[in-house]
Amino acid sequence: MTFRNLRLLARLFKRLIALSGAMAFTGCAIPGPSAREDVMDKHAPRQELRLTAGYALSFAEAGDMDGQPVIFVHGTPGDAGAWADYMMNVPKGYRYITLDRPGFGRSGPAGAVTSLTAQANAIAELIRRLGPKPAALVGHSLGGPIIAQAAADHPALVAALVIVAGSLDPAQESVPFIQYVGDTWPLSAILPRSLRNANREVIVLEPQLKALAARLSTLKLPVTIVHGTKDDLVPFANVAFIKTHMTNVTNMDVTVLEGQSHFLPWNSKKQVDAAIMKALAMQKTPSQ
Repeated sequence: MTFRNLRLLARLFKRLIALSGAMAFTGCAIPGPSAREDVMDKHAPRQELRLTAGYALSFAEAGDMDGQPVIFVHGTPGDAGAWADYMMNVPKGYRYITLDRPGFGRSGPAGAVTSLTAQANAIAELIRRLGPKPAALVGHSLGGPIIAQAAADHPALVAALVIVAGSLDPAQESVPFIQYVGDTWPLSAILPRSLRNANREVIVLEPQLKALAARLSTLKLPVTIVHGTKDDLVPFANVAFIKTHMTNVTNMDVTVLEGQSHFLPWNSKKQVDAAIMKALAMQKTPSQ
């Protein structure tokens, strides 16, 4: 293996490990992921929804069961526990739901579900299970394009979008050759399920983002965006892309966090909370 390929391999593992280590990144301020998820489970017991795709979707909910649904969608890799702090502090009148996306955590299947459409369909089935109210969707990182896909495919089910460090710009996606190596045996067999499935999601993401980009102008709902200027995993340039392509949303608000990194759900919870409330307030008072 050449020195260049060794460097690419290091970049692959840096990206995957950094994403999976989001909780540990802020470990000085909050408990580790397993501890936080254990605490969350006491407040929001796990439930399962059998999807039409043939596997189970694991989710948890807390708050007012008759309140406004807000669904939290993690990035890649990740699981429902990424949003534990939010589930343990649900504002009055809101119903918070966090899920393990297909291919992660306690949800099936064992392999990766790399289709944005399939991921969006799982969210749509969950919203229908929750009841008659459309849900606000909060998506971090890869969760960003997934919730945008859900809004494009199922507009009647989605009330608002909160995009947190969302990776929607296909021009910002690049897949080094070594990531394909990481998707083949024996290296793929060494990786934990979460990292293996995350790698597969990233490999096929760019063409799906290009297809989604053509549909972003069809979205007619409130959108709030939170992004850090020092995000070295999902570049800040994604904000300009979203603003350029979501031309028909009823309202848009952008929170720019100077000097902040990719891990906003943990290190900028106050700003994410505010973006959620703002998106729902804008739903009630559209500007167009």
